Amino acid sequence: MPHVARSLLLLLASPRTLPVVEARVVVEKRSSASLTSPERLLAGGSARFGAQLIMYPADALRTLAQTRTGAKTLAELGTKTLVSGCVTTSAFAFAVGGLQFSIFGALRPTLGALPASAAASLGSCFAGVPQEVIKQRLVTGIYPNFRTAVATILRTDGPFGFYAGWVPTVSRNLPFVVICFCSFDAMQRQLLRDRPAGSVLSTPENLIAGVSSALIGGLCTQPIDVIKTRLMTQAAVPGAIPYAGVGDCVRTMMAKEGPGVFLAGLRPRMAYMGPLWAIQFSLNGMATNALKKRKLHAAE
Repeated sequence: MPHVARSLLLLLASPRTLPVVEARVVVEKRSSASLTSPERLLAGGSARFGAQLIMYPADALRTLAQTRTGAKTLAELGTKTLVSGCVTTSAFAFAVGGLQFSIFGALRPTLGALPASAAASLGSCFAGVPQEVIKQRLVTGIYPNFRTAVATILRTDGPFGFYAGWVPTVSRNLPFVVICFCSFDAMQRQLLRDRPAGSVLSTPENLIAGVSSALIGGLCTQPIDVIKTRLMTQAAVPGAIPYAGVGDCVRTMMAKEGPGVFLAGLRPRMAYMGPLWAIQFSLNGMATNALKKRKLHAAE
């Protein structure tokens, strides 16, 4: 029946409007080709992995800018630090991005952007916290390589050692991911408001919306990010009294370094998070469209 209706529509259309009608049919067919959860996982995971791999050096600079006073600098550690563990720790990013986009994509139609993004953030923390712990300890020179980092953490702290600083990490990731996904979702709806149903953002639009949403989320969560980094990397300062917890970390930083320390590393973090999320949203859009086209071709 849908094929009959489409045929009548094409017969009634004048030669002048025929390309427009065909384009609208293609767009509507593409919108109906929804992705499964494994496909969203693949698209989102690949997008995050690629973005993390590209932006890893900028993230390393951000980490060094936030570490506790007395920790080694880039000049002492060497520029090789900027790519230490780049590929291995970025592999965790596949799980992070995959979980974020698959959970958000599955829940967004029924729950809305806010609950869906909150669930996506919490779900991705299972892979995101270990990634942060290993990455930041490699960058600050606590461990020389990925294998040593994993073996040492397991030997000294057990599996829970990979979740050091999980409270501030979740406290940062939850609002950050919610702000990013909700901001991107709002921008996407605004940009597509007057377009045919099933239209998608172009790559430049994905980049602009992605970087804008990340800058908003990053600015709001910067203090939490600094606290999280301090708790994860305090072993980089030999002889320093360890923080007893989040509260002790905040009080010590405030007393010894002043309120300005909670914005430490803001510029390198913005230089990292903005492009990271712009690339991530853009690559996810490209992967999603490619998978939908493949499903349409297979159906035809």
